[in-house]
Amino acid sequence: MEHRESKAGKIPPCAQKMGRLRAFRLSRGEVAFAHLGQMGYLVRIGRAVVGCDLFLSPLKGRLVPPQLAPEDVADVDFFIGSHDHADHIDRPLWRVLARLGTKARFLVPAAVRASVLEDTGLPSAQVVGMDDGDVRMVAGVRVTALASAHERLERDALGRHLALGFVLEGGGARIYHSGDCCLYDGLQKRLASFGRLTAAFLPINGRDAWRLTHGFIGNMDAHEAVELAGELDAGTLVPGHHDMFASNLGDMKECVAFARAKYPALRVLPPRTGHVQRICGTIKEN
Repeated sequence: MEHRESKAGKIPPCAQKMGRLRAFRLSRGEVAFAHLGQMGYLVRIGRAVVGCDLFLSPLKGRLVPPQLAPEDVADVDFFIGSHDHADHIDRPLWRVLARLGTKARFLVPAAVRASVLEDTGLPSAQVVGMDDGDVRMVAGVRVTALASAHERLERDALGRHLALGFVLEGGGARIYHSGDCCLYDGLQKRLASFGRLTAAFLPINGRDAWRLTHGFIGNMDAHEAVELAGELDAGTLVPGHHDMFASNLGDMKECVAFARAKYPALRVLPPRTGHVQRICGTIKEN
């Protein structure tokens, strides 16, 4: 299709590449994905295509232009929005998808479900609120929500977590997409209880006093992401949240170098934005 130009620049013509995700013949245990900037990924797991924290709106200041138009993701099987920031739950994108009549489900923290429904016009039955420990089967994929600490574990007045990560299991593969997250007591143990991860999609932008005082809420840094994936014996670490805003970048080179030095068996796969990449590694079922 013809893509229009936006204030963020011309949208790269990568829709055909994204179409390959559904056409791929994946062996059992394989996952294919395309990074679309920040913590945004299209992921093929089992027979499903999942939109994880897709950020496609032309927000001022973004360094990576939107890789796709809303029409290009209208047939995604389901979306996960880890927390209610514009680069993770992209409300303008979801409004367009609602107008396009998408049949996808949208998995969000239960704490923000009512607000998302009101603001996007999505049908109530398609917006699924989840909280820590909740499990859903969606499009043949088992989805488990885990609390994420975006600087800290935060809850609403009803005790529901404001930020979540998700473990997705299907087709002999198991992945963890943390959303925005710092390490916290118990996270590694809970992830280990699922069994070996095919891949961990983790942020590496880190945190510091300057960013926190200027409104950039922090995440794991490159060392912490490597240590979490390495201690879990994950098959592959896919680092993210490194490329979108000039004041909040991550160090990909250090991530690769630190993994090579401390966990040489850990594969680090730097995402090639706008390209389809494949991960192999069948898991043992619990």
